[in-house]
Amino acid sequence: MTIGSKNLTPADLDIIEDSVLVEELKKAKEELFNLRFQSATGQLESHGRIKAVKRDIARIFTVMRERELGIRAVVAAPAATEKPAKAAKAKSATPAAETEEA
Repeated sequence: MTIGSKNLTPADLDIIEDSVLVEELKKAKEELFNLRFQSATGQLESHGRIKAVKRDIARIFTVMRERELGIRAVVAAPAATEKPAKAAKAKSATPAAETEEA
């Protein structure tokens, strides 16, 4: 395999939230800028890294677009899924308490 980011495989990108995906995209674009700058000044040691970062950026854009089109499932935040369950329990307990008081 090439010199790529090990945490940016398509399977790993599926479990990342949209906000974290945007942050990863910003980091990758910044790294690509720095690599291009190093290449222009003759300081770049690993030219394969530029190719790997470009692929990472393309992977992130692909996952974001697929989520937008509904091809991939959007990952919900774990904390957000727990709150409605607790709220439902609280609502179900409230009517029972009211009927006992009446």
